[in-house]
Amino acid sequence: MIVLVLLGILVLTVGGCACVVWAGRGGPRWVRGVATVTLAAGELVRHSQKDRRRSPTSSADD
Repeated sequence: MIVLVLLGILVLTVGGCACVVWAGRGGPRWVRGVATVTLAAGELVRHSQKDRRRSPTSSADD
């Protein structure tokens, strides 16, 4: 079951990347929409990773 979920995530990721490339070449409106969502999700992940690195996981000042 986990393999199917991971495979689905991989397919969505590859499809999103393909839409970003296609939209860069002037694809249809739905491709530009999928590309926008894909880029926004990437920014969200990148921002959450930066926040995680900044926040301390354990307090050494105790």
